[in-house]
Amino acid sequence: MAGSSRRSLFLVVFVLALFGLLGMLFAQRISPAASPSTDSDVRDSFKQFTEIYEAVEENYADPVNPDKAIYDGAIPSMLHQLDPHSNFFDPKSYSQLREEQRGKYYGVGMTVGPRNNKVIVIAPFAGTPAYRAGIRPGDIIAAIDGKPTDNMSTSDVADLLKGPKGTTVRITMLREGSDHPLEFSVIRDEIPRYSVDLHFMIKPGIGYMHISGFQETTEHEVTEALDQMGDLKGLVLDLRQNPGGLLSEGVGVADKFLKKGQLIVSHHGRSSPEKRYVAQHGNGGRDYPLVVLVNRGTASAAEILAGAIQDHDRGLIVGETTFGKGLVQTVYPLAENTGLALTTAKYYTPSGRLIQRDYSNVSLYDYYYERENDDNTANKEVKLTDGGRTVYGGGGISPDVKLAPYKSNKFQDDLLQHYALFNFAKDYANAHKVTQSFEIDDAILQEFRKFLDREKIAYTEGELIENNDWLRSNLKSEIFIDAFGQEEGMKVRAETDPDVMKALDLMPQARALADNARKVVAERNSASPVPR
Repeated sequence: MAGSSRRSLFLVVFVLALFGLLGMLFAQRISPAASPSTDSDVRDSFKQFTEIYEAVEENYADPVNPDKAIYDGAIPSMLHQLDPHSNFFDPKSYSQLREEQRGKYYGVGMTVGPRNNKVIVIAPFAGTPAYRAGIRPGDIIAAIDGKPTDNMSTSDVADLLKGPKGTTVRITMLREGSDHPLEFSVIRDEIPRYSVDLHFMIKPGIGYMHISGFQETTEHEVTEALDQMGDLKGLVLDLRQNPGGLLSEGVGVADKFLKKGQLIVSHHGRSSPEKRYVAQHGNGGRDYPLVVLVNRGTASAAEILAGAIQDHDRGLIVGETTFGKGLVQTVYPLAENTGLALTTAKYYTPSGRLIQRDYSNVSLYDYYYERENDDNTANKEVKLTDGGRTVYGGGGISPDVKLAPYKSNKFQDDLLQHYALFNFAKDYANAHKVTQSFEIDDAILQEFRKFLDREKIAYTEGELIENNDWLRSNLKSEIFIDAFGQEEGMKVRAETDPDVMKALDLMPQARALADNARKVVAERNSASPVPR
């Protein structure tokens, strides 16, 4: 009981110190005349919070968990009153944040996921300890270091698989076709989290690159990917479902596509002066056509990149209106391995657009998951690109070419919910030798029909015909993941993705856009009066 009281006392002192930090940050630009009353208000708030917490701890019907009351309650609630993106990180979430920013972690190197109330291996990453140990997609993780995984969540299992580099973890697997559990002793190693998770030549001279986020290694990864693809005649840059990340890395990637000296982004806030980021190196004259794919999951640093490309007419933005996050967070390390991400500025695209969506009088759920009509431009600020095209601020980056979001049908949903594609691919890859020239033919589709019948998964011939292209693409992708690894399976999906196919068709339009912008800028510069 004494330990619990000391813990409660520490957390109360901690939250008061946090209030003090926020008070100092907010008061930096308040005039001296206003300071006394402000300080008095803050002290009164401190006192009231302490009194309320003491009353709760002493009188609440059940014992009070200080972590839950403060880490999960008081602090997040306070920050969410400010904006949707200011956030508090408890020790676990702060560690995860740093891991994501660094672009690496220490573990065995595989993706795990839930299947039929078990946690299974989705795919080991090529070259990692899990891959070298012979762990396969579909293996059921029964125990870790002798601890059964029954009733564990996927994240619990993932946490147990991680650990210091060089340490050994014992993984007990159940594998279909094996009469007894398989024991793997795997030595943990550094596992990179690649943000450029896929890049390849999708057509002769045309490259494809997907960036999943912006972390400490992203600019370097993009440089390497561009070098490996060589002399490009065009590039599809896929930023779909990219939630952003480090501003510096978004700026560094934009530098690869713009001209030296062009503005990439600027930001300023109440307590931070304006800072402008320009292309330091530029693309070195490599002005190949560029098509950028975006959707509602494209946010933050990914929107900075897309906004800079659009405002300078460097490439064609294709897809859905992006998320609309124009707030800059500064991360402050705090005591007890916790952290505070506080909004300290707003960022603006080169044309001067603030793309932040309105979050006033909106719940967090509605802000993240419910969107108003993206096509409504009423009351939005109007700006112009380098080539004189109209673009709008507030509410994300509107694409130059809109594509309807993909919607699955009931047949597709049923197959995914029953893990039919995954399970069929696992069985097929185990029973057949798959080569890189493999294609889904009618005989394999007939095998899949028999599999659905065995598994009692309902379907009609009409559904199979209607979903023929989708089925062939997804079956091939799953089989390639089993046979060759996750990257090869992702490549199959990209090659048959309707949005990617549309992006390839739009390459001539992207070139025309950039050529016209260069012409307009040149004419504008030649018409400018020369100082005498």
